[in-house]
Amino acid sequence: MNNTTQTTHTLLRAEGFSCPSCVSKIEKQVGRMDGVENVKVHFASGRVEVDHDAARASVDELIAAVGKAGYKSSASAF
Repeated sequence: MNNTTQTTHTLLRAEGFSCPSCVSKIEKQVGRMDGVENVKVHFASGRVEVDHDAARASVDELIAAVGKAGYKSSASAF
């Protein structure tokens, strides 16, 4: 059986963090998405790192999930 799942590593920048509990809210919201394998939120820098299958969870969908958690985010190169 051929597994053609491509894992993409995406960096997002999130705004509006006020406390460390914001981290778990974002990680839970994004982490429950179909196709997301791993989510790591860096509180100090506002970075959100996501390993995901881009065919099942697009960058726009990741940004929308962060939005559902109550935070504005955008794709970032670093």
